Amino acid sequence: MAVFTPVNRESWEREPWFSHYFTHVPCTYSMTVFLDITPLRRGGYRLYPAMLYCLARAVNARQEFRMACNERGEVGWYDVVHPSYTVFHPENETFSNLWTPYDPDFSRFLQSYEDTLAGWGSVTGVQPQPDMPPNTFPVSMIPWASFEGFNLNLQNGYDYLPPIFTMGRFRQEGERVLLPLAVQVHHAVCDGFHLSRLIADVEALIAGETFRSLP
Repeated sequence: MAVFTPVNRESWEREPWFSHYFTHVPCTYSMTVFLDITPLRRGGYRLYPAMLYCLARAVNARQEFRMACNERGEVGWYDVVHPSYTVFHPENETFSNLWTPYDPDFSRFLQSYEDTLAGWGSVTGVQPQPDMPPNTFPVSMIPWASFEGFNLNLQNGYDYLPPIFTMGRFRQEGERVLLPLAVQVHHAVCDGFHLSRLIADVEALIAGETFRSLP
C-alpha cells in the first residue's frame, strides 16, 4: 500500500512557484531528448521493459516526480510510484494500459513485467488489468516513427502532476543507437533544472552497472 504524504502548503518552500504555475498561470511543458541506448542494444536487452525500469527507477529517486493530487485535492507525494504503460494489439489496431509494480531490482521487475503481460497483455480494452493504483505514471511507445518533438494536449490536465513519457522509434547514428524520449511535466512541481536532472539520471542508469553486470 502506497503512502501519500500531503505537503504543508503554509511552510512548503516551493509554494510560491507551485501556486503560480498551478493556479495563477497553469502551465505544463514538454522536452524531447535523444537517449543513447547503445548499451541496451549491445547487451541484447528487450528495450521496452528495460526502459520502463530505468524510467521508474529515476522517477522514484526524485520526490518532485512522485507528486500528485489525491482524491481530496491535497497536494503531496507518494513514497513509491509504478509505471503504467501501453501495449499494442495489432489484430484491431488498439492499445491497452497495463501497470507493473516498481521494484529496484531489475530481475524482479522484469519477472513482474512478464507476469503482467502473461496475464493481461493479450486482453483488449482501454484498461483490462484491474486494480490500477493511483500512484502510477504513464509511459507509451510509438515504435513506428522517430520524432524530434512530441506534445500531449490535455484539456483537463492542469491538475495532473506526474510526468508523462513517450518513446519513439530508435535510429542508428554512427556507432550509437538513439531513442527519442518526450517528457511532459507540470511546471508547478518541476522546473527545467529538475527535468534535466531526471534525464541525466536515466542516461546514467542506461550506461551504468545495472545492465553491464547482468548475464
